[in-house]
Amino acid sequence: MMTSLFFVMLVLFVLVFSIMQHKANKLGETVTELGETKDSLLVALKEYDRIEKIKKSLENIDNNYFSYNQKYKKHILNIEVRFDRNSADMLDMDITTREKIRNAGKSLENLMKTLPQEDNIRYLLVIEGQASKDNAAINDELSYNRAIALRDFWFGEKPDLNNVLPNCEVVIAGSGQYGVPREKPDIPPANQRFLITIIPKIGEIENEE
Repeated sequence: MMTSLFFVMLVLFVLVFSIMQHKANKLGETVTELGETKDSLLVALKEYDRIEKIKKSLENIDNNYFSYNQKYKKHILNIEVRFDRNSADMLDMDITTREKIRNAGKSLENLMKTLPQEDNIRYLLVIEGQASKDNAAINDELSYNRAIALRDFWFGEKPDLNNVLPNCEVVIAGSGQYGVPREKPDIPPANQRFLITIIPKIGEIENEE
């Protein structure tokens, strides 16, 4: 009788121990999952803070030269440019206009150099040309070539931008007569202009122990 009772107690002990062990394992998994979730949230928060810091820095762009379009997240060079038809030559514009454009480039360069400079942060600086809506067949190529002309006017022909703008890649774009935003009424010579987009690229952020 005592042996039977002992056997029953042993079986119950093993069963209870197994149940508790299973619950402990589950609890451990839950704690581990919570810890991983916390780490992920901390990394996301850190990335958000850095993006907000960059956005705050971008607010310092000189509004004498650039206006910001909130909808399309682009800075518009608010200097009136007038190229000759089918031309991408900056010398088409008078010296006063060219001087304003050059000062705008210096202002932009200074701004880029004040942005947070960290090993895991890089920037895309997109210089975009737009063309008037005159339905010319070469408008796409023309707006692209004008963006190249602006880059070279700002930074020198075939510039070594790795030295001029550390942690920044300059991308040339030409959106012809179809890019956004476009001013209304969209009648030539309207929308013959340049736009700037600055895109921060944040690499992997490790959680600090």
